[in-house]
Amino acid sequence: MGARKAAPARTRKGYTRRDAIPAALRRALDRGAEEPRTLAEWLAIDPVKLLKAVLPGLGLERHAEVLLAAARGGERQGPMDRHRRIGAALWEVTRGARAARTHKTLAAHPCGMVREWAALMLTADPTLTLEQRIAGARRFAADPSMNVREIAWMSYRPYLALELDRGLRALGPWATDPDPLVRRCAIESVRPRGVWCAHLTELKQQPDKGLPLLEAVRADESRYVQLSVANWLNDLSKSDPRWVRRVCARWRQQSPTEATAWIVHHALRTLRRRSGRRAA
Repeated sequence: MGARKAAPARTRKGYTRRDAIPAALRRALDRGAEEPRTLAEWLAIDPVKLLKAVLPGLGLERHAEVLLAAARGGERQGPMDRHRRIGAALWEVTRGARAARTHKTLAAHPCGMVREWAALMLTADPTLTLEQRIAGARRFAADPSMNVREIAWMSYRPYLALELDRGLRALGPWATDPDPLVRRCAIESVRPRGVWCAHLTELKQQPDKGLPLLEAVRADESRYVQLSVANWLNDLSKSDPRWVRRVCARWRQQSPTEATAWIVHHALRTLRRRSGRRAA
């Protein structure tokens, strides 16, 4: 699947509190007519209203009852669980060739949350190999929406945890991809602790397995990638500080660049707070 072309960016202030979002903007978000700019705006979207708005364009009106029930059924769950339910329901009612067509339409939708549902249809499909899941997530990894980019790696991470070595091999080319968004996704998806997801216990216990990916981006020019690498190391510093100090010391010596220096400094932030002095 080819990468979706990003629409020209529009300047609009993002709201950081849900109660501050104007009613007109809320309605636009619920219709899929406006992209959320912040987490608060993303959380303010009513998935039921949004699903109702997009169903006609999918030709799935006859499945509306099932799909809307899935959206409503997750109201007491966390946002990610709710969206997984919607993605799973979309896959369930469109199995086979129709699922591919629906996925393609959703993946090209102008609303980011709808594109997230497309990514989560991949999570729900039990027939895919891990390599197919990762390949299918690439277009979402390079999406202009930050929220979609987060769902990209979440879409395959549960399966990655089951076949870590295989997943790390599949992600290897991503670490040297020309697109920094793809490089960032490769690192973010294998963070030992991660955000809004289960820990990768195997990587916490055997961090050397993740080292080839990290080495490929230890001097990356993109601050977005640098932050992900630093966060990966900071995650591990909470369970294996000696390993992190050893890697950071070697990187300082072997890669005396501003990029590597920034990564190392940010990676050691938890250890500095713990020790009350500069981490060596």
